[in-house]
Amino acid sequence: MKINLVEGDITVEEVDVVVNAANSSLLGGGGVDGAIHRRGGPAILAECRALRASRYGRGLPTGQAVATTAGDLPARWVVHTVGPVWSADDYRSGLLRDCYTNSLAVADELGATSIAFPLISAGVYGWPVEDAVRQALSVLRAATPTHLTEARLVLFGADTHATAERVYAAG
Repeated sequence: MKINLVEGDITVEEVDVVVNAANSSLLGGGGVDGAIHRRGGPAILAECRALRASRYGRGLPTGQAVATTAGDLPARWVVHTVGPVWSADDYRSGLLRDCYTNSLAVADELGATSIAFPLISAGVYGWPVEDAVRQALSVLRAATPTHLTEARLVLFGADTHATAERVYAAG
């Protein structure tokens, strides 16, 4: 699977799957989550509400992933995953890696060939950018999906992109 680092807005990526750094309610919020819901329109929210009414009455657990329509986004599906909140006192890197692993598995089950990830947990959840990139790349580099041939890590802002490029080059 080819890995591309892209600076930009994940809501304009033309891929099969866009990954949403969701909150556990699945009902929208700020940051990437809010942008995906706004740009994708009411169809995404309707499917998220249906998921809450059926399988995820208490919300989507951290590290898990679930798919919905992409609505008006230039993608086929949105895979929602809930990242962990950063804590210097509690090791949560495994949960962060689970977000990527489980999102890849859901996308592969859908038959997707391309996927775009935001930098999960690196926004309001406070994960240090360099380590967030390292965690994401560790999963993406080790992945052996059946259908997926391209994974994009979509980075918001020049500084975040530059950090990702440096971490990527370091291997």
